[in-house]
Amino acid sequence: MNADTVTSIESMSHNPSISPKLQVVKPSGLTKAEDTILARLKHGDEGAFDELVNQHHSALIRMAMNYVADREVAEEVVQDTWMAVIESLNRFEGRSSLRTWICGILIHKAKDRGVREKRHTTFSAFESSDDDNDEAVDPSRFQQTGDWAGHWAFPPQPWDDQTPEKLLASKQAVDSMQRAIETLPATLKEVLILRDVEGVEAKEVCELLKITETNLYVRLHRARERVRAAVETALG
Repeated sequence: MNADTVTSIESMSHNPSISPKLQVVKPSGLTKAEDTILARLKHGDEGAFDELVNQHHSALIRMAMNYVADREVAEEVVQDTWMAVIESLNRFEGRSSLRTWICGILIHKAKDRGVREKRHTTFSAFESSDDDNDEAVDPSRFQQTGDWAGHWAFPPQPWDDQTPEKLLASKQAVDSMQRAIETLPATLKEVLILRDVEGVEAKEVCELLKITETNLYVRLHRARERVRAAVETALG
């Protein structure tokens, strides 16, 4: 944490809008742990902010890298995010989890920085018809002729709650999975990271990315299928 961040969190305790007698009512979107740390944050507890940073900083870096290509820029985006978190605490209403709120700030700043740095194409291009109409599964994996036309020729392995644990047993699989995720289009990578890597609830992902639940599951299915295919290819 840099000096500016420390100065900002320390100044919270002197902010007249943050009463020392503030009674925090638990909003429905917060877990008990988040409710506790939010109360400490609003009372200017620097230790609470350190805990929050330690808990989420690495995940925010990974998310920022989805929008900017340079690690140093990602670090700057995350630093800006933490500053915005400090400055916006009094406006946080708790309608979502604290983590989801922070992720929303990060995504907004990362997209804005990505455009300004011209490291990615415009985000409107990510919603192109080519991506929306792309086949979720390679057609070559189905029987093309005969009585079994349209049935699996090469069925995929199941992707379920146990799949990540199984893949962790193979470094080769993990490496190929990471490479596959990095090459995904932004619209697919962001849903995969939020849902499968960070474990954000589907409803909150939809709110963060401003997409419908149907759109979320279509993108998630495509992302998982591409990663799975890459892992299968790597493992022969």
